[in-house]
Amino acid sequence: MSMNSSQFPFVWISLAHEPGQDSQKDFDEFEANLKRGEPFVLLSDSAPTGDHDHSKEEKKRTSLWMKKNKAELRKLVIAMILIEPNTAKRLGFKAFSEVFAKFWGYPLILASSTDAAMEIAKGLLPTHNEANINESGMTNQT
Repeated sequence: MSMNSSQFPFVWISLAHEPGQDSQKDFDEFEANLKRGEPFVLLSDSAPTGDHDHSKEEKKRTSLWMKKNKAELRKLVIAMILIEPNTAKRLGFKAFSEVFAKFWGYPLILASSTDAAMEIAKGLLPTHNEANINESGMTNQT
């Protein structure tokens, strides 16, 4: 897992596991986004493949990190949007989304394209919605 927060509150996350990847660095990046204190949306175009078995230590570290950050995760992470163009794969992930939400504390939303994911993300963020409404109450076209 690695994060790119350069477009915050749209945070891109890669779910691919690279050999030698430092999971503590990944959690530190995630925590830095939580410390901003502003709601954000996670977006990913790399679905987990399931070909990586987490060690007992990784599972324990994840569990402890989740307990430590549970309130902030539920408050600040609006959703994770997974981009999957394949309809059949999206259906498979839809079944997984309930388990995901229970574990992480925020929903997993599926999108068929990057454009669709960004539209969903913009609609989920309250500050983005407010910024698109001008003084007369009309929605600005972006």
